[in-house]
Amino acid sequence: MDEFTLRKQVAETSARTVHERLNRISSGNVSVRFGDGFLVTPSGVPSAEVYPEQVVFVAMDGAWTGTLKPSSEWRFHRDLYAARPEVGAVVHVHSPFAVSMACLRRGIPPFNYMIAAAGGKTIPCADYATFGTQALSDNILAAMGRLRACLLANHGQVAVGRDLSQALGVAIEVEALCEQYWRACQLGEPVLLTDAEMDEALAAFQGYGVNC
Repeated sequence: MDEFTLRKQVAETSARTVHERLNRISSGNVSVRFGDGFLVTPSGVPSAEVYPEQVVFVAMDGAWTGTLKPSSEWRFHRDLYAARPEVGAVVHVHSPFAVSMACLRRGIPPFNYMIAAAGGKTIPCADYATFGTQALSDNILAAMGRLRACLLANHGQVAVGRDLSQALGVAIEVEALCEQYWRACQLGEPVLLTDAEMDEALAAFQGYGVNC
């Protein structure tokens, strides 16, 4: 896909994170793999107001080109692309229910088979580190492994996919699961699915639309 089309998709996806109520003002960031690096939303620009021309190209060595600085979180985008060749896009959001669970430093257990949409039997919560640091990136990679999403302690969530549409879809699903789990916990202790039941769900998801 040509560069301008990808820049446009990054800008549109950034705006959708606001429309889907996953982000507010300039929180979160979006990127897509491109050439020998990636295209990422700029630092400090409201998520719903990013223009294709403002999207920043960042090389894998961290060098960047453009009139604006890349998102302060560019390191974990770079590291996810480096570690996982199948990942084509990254979406990071500060969605309300994901943040609420992350502030408790609790991952999401297998209370619902749709946990499999994130690629595993649970959605883990990465250890806390200051935003924009290499420590945060290291914690994300350690928590996520080969999964498609994880929560970030006292921060938010990050999701990956083969393209921007898929990564955003995973982020939307994770936020929905966080809300459902939060609501279920208000009524009692949710009944969790067994490993065998989650294995069946994961097998059923093979070849499904959310897979990388």
